[in-house]
Amino acid sequence: MTSIGILGAGRVGANLAGKLSAAGHRVTLGVRNPEEAAAPAIGTAPQIAFADQRTTARTADVVINATPGDTSLDRLTALRAELSGKLLVDVSNATRDAADGLPGELCYPGSSLAERLQAALPDTRVVKTLNTMLFMVMTDPETLTTPPTAYLSGDDQNAKKTVTGLLGDLGWHPAWIEDLGGITTARATEAMILVVPHILRRHGFTPFAVSLAR
Repeated sequence: MTSIGILGAGRVGANLAGKLSAAGHRVTLGVRNPEEAAAPAIGTAPQIAFADQRTTARTADVVINATPGDTSLDRLTALRAELSGKLLVDVSNATRDAADGLPGELCYPGSSLAERLQAALPDTRVVKTLNTMLFMVMTDPETLTTPPTAYLSGDDQNAKKTVTGLLGDLGWHPAWIEDLGGITTARATEAMILVVPHILRRHGFTPFAVSLAR
C-alpha cells in the first residue's frame, strides 16, 4: 500500500483516485476547497480523503500531477518544498486550447512539461506516463480492442519501477508498458497530443490511445 496524493480533482484525477483506492492505496485528492469536496459529487469512493494541494503534496509518498498542463509548471514549482524527495508522476499535457476548446499548440515546443518540471524540482523524481490516451483508458486499458501502450520517461530507474507497479494496479500488463528512457524522451510522447484533437473531431470521445503496433 502506497500513500498517493493526486493534484487535480477533475475527470483524470477522480478516475485515477477511484481505481488506485480500490487497489488498496491510501489516496488523497488535492482540491482548492477541501471542506466543500464531497466524494459523490465527483464520483469517487467514500474512503478517498480530500485536502488542499499543499497538504496533499507534503503528506503523500507518490504525487500524481493531474492539473491542467498549461498551468502545471507554476502550480508545482510553488510546491517545491513539499515535493522534495517525492516521486512525481506527470500525466498532463501542456497545450494551448484551440478555438473549439480542444488541445492546440504545445506550450513547450522543443521541450516538454515533464522536462520543465524536473528542472524546476531537482529534488523530485519525475516520471511521465499515461498522457497519450483519453482519461478512461488510463484506468481500464482492457476496454480497447487492441493492446494499448503506456510510455514511461524518467531519469530515475527505481522511480520508474514504482510507477510500473502502479500501472499494474490500474490494469496495465507489463507487455503494454514501454520505457523510453530519460526524461527528455517525454517531449516525444507529449508531442503525440497533436494528433488527438483531429481524432476527437472525427470520432468524439470514443476511448483510444496512441500506441505501438507490433
